Amino acid sequence: MITDENTTIAQHIAGSIGERIISGALQPDAPLRQDHLAREFNSSHVPVREAFRQLEAQHLVVAMPRRGVRVAPLDANSVKEIAEMRAALEVVALRNAAPKLTSSHLARIEFALIEGDNAQTIQDFEMANRAFHQALVAPCAMPRLLASLEGLQLANSRLVFAMARSSGWQPRSNQDHRLILQALRARNVDQACNLLARHIQTIERLTLPAS
Repeated sequence: MITDENTTIAQHIAGSIGERIISGALQPDAPLRQDHLAREFNSSHVPVREAFRQLEAQHLVVAMPRRGVRVAPLDANSVKEIAEMRAALEVVALRNAAPKLTSSHLARIEFALIEGDNAQTIQDFEMANRAFHQALVAPCAMPRLLASLEGLQLANSRLVFAMARSSGWQPRSNQDHRLILQALRARNVDQACNLLARHIQTIERLTLPAS
């Protein structure tokens, strides 16, 4: 039985494990054992199982027959799936959000853009990057869609950190973000959506260069 206390503990466990997966401290396909995590977090197995369900909904872990719960893979198929799902769903969200964007919303988008441009670490950059994409779609008023995007954005963060580990990272401005904001300020929704889809799909090309 899931009580309010178990739910709170499960959210804490899911958040902690999720951060390890996103940062790369837990590598793809690493096993996650209920008994080990229950001991680590001084809890019963009930909130650990609930944490697993939350992480699975966020595309960060997978439950595999006879292999148990493991960190979700970052192979070619997963990268392609993340990019294509985000490109499709985030564009739907932006099309619904764009007519509702106020000057206050646009200011929040610009603030996240500037934070990303000024970031000196990959952690700060990715926090600003996630804030930018969340601010773009927040006014869409489609809670199920936003919940799906939240999980996909976390999965995308794994790709960003994995790229930084393999090829390094240098502070830089994000021209794609700037162009998307310019299109939204001009109320050119089609252009903003096209730019957004292309921008999201870029991470697939960067992560998996053609051989």
